Amino acid sequence: MNLQSLIRVIVTLALLGTAIVMGYALWNHYMYAPWTRDGRVRAKVINIAPDVSGIVTDVRVADNQLVHRGDVLFDIDRERFRLALEQSEAELALSKSELDMRKQQAARRAQLDGSVISTEVREDSGAQARQAFASYQAALAARDVARLNLERSEVRSPVDGYVTNLNLYPGDYASAGAARLAVIDRNSYWVYGYFEETKLPHVHIGDKAEIRLLSGGPVIEGHVESVARGVSDRDNPSGPTLLADVNPVFTWVRLAQRIPVRIHLDDVPDDVPLAAGTTCTVTVLPAQAPRKKVAPGASRR
Repeated sequence: MNLQSLIRVIVTLALLGTAIVMGYALWNHYMYAPWTRDGRVRAKVINIAPDVSGIVTDVRVADNQLVHRGDVLFDIDRERFRLALEQSEAELALSKSELDMRKQQAARRAQLDGSVISTEVREDSGAQARQAFASYQAALAARDVARLNLERSEVRSPVDGYVTNLNLYPGDYASAGAARLAVIDRNSYWVYGYFEETKLPHVHIGDKAEIRLLSGGPVIEGHVESVARGVSDRDNPSGPTLLADVNPVFTWVRLAQRIPVRIHLDDVPDDVPLAAGTTCTVTVLPAQAPRKKVAPGASRR
């Protein structure tokens, strides 16, 4: 074999070795590096439900509008609740006059001599005064409830956020406890990265993370806040007898289970609009410092 042929063999083997090393590195990165394209932007969604029932008389917001905590979202038949408050105030005044009268009667009869009034009448007047006081307390509570209902007829936003999917109009009937619109808390965005279980050994709480939205834009910085400690086992549901219903079929190709990892957003650029439900790529940057190994059999928390 001449020198030229030997050089060709050496170059070919070198290229083959390089390809093998690079292929292994890429495969190892794909299988074990802590990154995933399966990320979702999440946020707290507050379902706004009125505390009183009635006809919606005014909707003061528009779809996708930014609202602040305490802003009125919609009104529910305030005139009806205003009249109810006036009625309760009138009943409270009536109970107060009844209480004053019973107190005066009980005071006068308590001062009369036993020869003028019997003990039974004196005790009855005292009992009637106590009953009048109880009625007054009930009327006072009813007045406070009516005043609270009037205040609650103005449904306000509990957070700073965005009204979304607005489907409420004047004339609709709103029932107490039934959600009528949703507000997304603008200060509650986070990211769920669904990492394959083979990558979890490289994910630790506190590690820095980089989030790249599918829509593009600058990288969003964050850190690992928590890792889910359980997902549903589809191969082992409970049977009708509450015993394990184990699937007898085992497939040769097993896909790695995905575990939710919660990412706290540390710095979101002002020009990056976040929307709950959008997708993103999450890359975790493991800390360089060596971590303490857990001895076999020791508990992990």
